Amino acid sequence: MLVRSKAPLRLGLAGGGSDVSPYSDIYGGLVLNATINLYTYCTIEEINEDIIIINSYDSNCFKSYPLSSELEIDGEASLIKGVYNRIVRDYKIRTRGFKITTYNDAPVGSGLGTSSSMVVCILKSFIEWFSLPLGDYETSRLAYEIERNDLSLSGGKQDQYAAAFGGFNFMEFLKEDLVIINPLKIKRWIVDELEASLVLYFTGASRSSAKIINEQKNNAAKGNSSAIEAMHNIKQSAIDMKLALLKGDMHAFADILGNAWENKKKMANSITNPIIQEAMDVAMAAGAKAGKVSGAGGGGFIMFVVEPTRKKEVEDALKKLDGFIMPFQFSDGGAHGWKIYPTDSVNSLNKVEYR
Repeated sequence: MLVRSKAPLRLGLAGGGSDVSPYSDIYGGLVLNATINLYTYCTIEEINEDIIIINSYDSNCFKSYPLSSELEIDGEASLIKGVYNRIVRDYKIRTRGFKITTYNDAPVGSGLGTSSSMVVCILKSFIEWFSLPLGDYETSRLAYEIERNDLSLSGGKQDQYAAAFGGFNFMEFLKEDLVIINPLKIKRWIVDELEASLVLYFTGASRSSAKIINEQKNNAAKGNSSAIEAMHNIKQSAIDMKLALLKGDMHAFADILGNAWENKKKMANSITNPIIQEAMDVAMAAGAKAGKVSGAGGGGFIMFVVEPTRKKEVEDALKKLDGFIMPFQFSDGGAHGWKIYPTDSVNSLNKVEYR
């Protein structure tokens, strides 16, 4: 039997950072994000050997391990091992031997929530494999606990919920880890206008978000007034952008995005750098209205808001730099998994039955 799953990546439109503790615990966080048609993927294949084979293209790990109730977290394929250990421990599951393969559509450290999306994706494969009773909230929460508690990876809470729920979501992060997801029903013409008005540019530099997030956490914990005030403004931008998006007001959308970027840069010293600033300068000179890095900052993807009739001018200008333009569309569905039963053997891909 084969089990497959996929989970979408997301664009952080507004409020990103307010979902990171301790700020969200003290003041509450608000985030507006939307998933796009770039995905993480996972396949689990049952095998007739007492081993676990890991083929992780996203973390460049290709190894085999003896079948065990716990895999050592040693820095290789940590996301897979973290999910496996937690599933086996929490649900008292004894697996047979299996091969697990993971990969994704975007570079790791791109600011699109790749790591959290991958954890949700791997979880979905195990949920499908063992028919575990976990809904979107439970899956998101478990993915968050695996990343932040079990693996000690720094970050916020929005990415796991975005990957599990999918679509446009206005998220509330309250005290005592209470999370409320409010799906937004955006009119089709507004989604089309938004897609026509956005350019997604990869700077050519992946980055680890941990340093930036840890600096942001320290600023909140120490009561850094400038950083906290900036975060208050960023949180307010999620409310303002939600209203602009629901009305289809792209001028307001651009203004809010630009102001949010100015506030975001006050959160940590390494959020921007010469590579990001050069891309910003080039795009703005070519006609972009505003830009903001998606994710924690420091590299990865930049979203630019443009007048659709000038989109090609901005793209052509950015193509002269070292990065690349990533075509995309917004997606509706969240993470999901499915089983495949080959009619002859596990390796037979010509005849399969879907159930």
